[in-house]
Amino acid sequence: MSEKGGRDIVLLDGGMGQELMRRSARPPAPLWSADTLAEEPELVTAVHRDFVAAGARVLTTAGYSVTPGRLAKARREAAFETLQAAALTAAAEARAGAAHPVRIAGCLPPLLASYQPFLAPEPAAALAGYRRLVAAQRPGVDLYLGETLPSIAEARAALDAARESGLPVWIAFTVDDADGRRLRSGEPLAEAAQAIAEAGAEAVLVNCSRPETIGVSVPELVCAGVPFGAYANGFTGVEALRPGLTVAVLEARRDLDPATYAAHALAWVAEGASIVGGCCEVGPAHIAALARALEGAGHRLVSAV
Repeated sequence: MSEKGGRDIVLLDGGMGQELMRRSARPPAPLWSADTLAEEPELVTAVHRDFVAAGARVLTTAGYSVTPGRLAKARREAAFETLQAAALTAAAEARAGAAHPVRIAGCLPPLLASYQPFLAPEPAAALAGYRRLVAAQRPGVDLYLGETLPSIAEARAALDAARESGLPVWIAFTVDDADGRRLRSGEPLAEAAQAIAEAGAEAVLVNCSRPETIGVSVPELVCAGVPFGAYANGFTGVEALRPGLTVAVLEARRDLDPATYAAHALAWVAEGASIVGGCCEVGPAHIAALARALEGAGHRLVSAV
């Protein structure tokens, strides 16, 4: 517990992709993080540093598109190890100058496409894919974060692979923006959270959905019996995004300024969330406002649950 009756809250970073697109002179591409790690790694380090300066206690590696399946489709699978190593280096360089403790989370994203649960590999192939991600990231991470996972099956594959490392594993589901009580697969969020906690996840979250939707989702996580949390996106919707396209087809909200986002996140904390941060279109200014709001409410920012 912290002073003023507050709690210990893990503050995550925000969305890497949109920040990279804003700062890069290159046009958006389906493998945005892979391209940036290969050609402009200094931008990745700079974004990480800005999130640390804003108050983030956990940095997630910038390898969201660096999966074996996505690289294979682009005939770039040979670059997998090099790109994952570059993501670890960027996060480590950013942490080196931090004024507060920062942990690095290895990114375990959907293996083939965001928001498309029925495009996921079958279980054995998914487990093999996540094992490659886990092994590549193991030298430089403190925990693993499975994020934007749209189904129980893909979340379970990520969890099973990551648990083999012996490090903590957090799993974040993305939910249907029309029904925050269901995953994008249609499966009930409460059942998914409970199942993944029983399988060994140390924390369960929801992410990359609208903050208003996540407000409905957060109470559904209580039944998991483990620490829980959330980090929302700032898109008007994600329906336009299809495999092969980039997030440039999505529209950013104009009504989600840093103070407004912080208010949403404080509401999740009031519901019991102990891990909060931001996803796509939530930048360093949002995380800085959230850090100030959390500390102003008497909470203490920490790096571990």
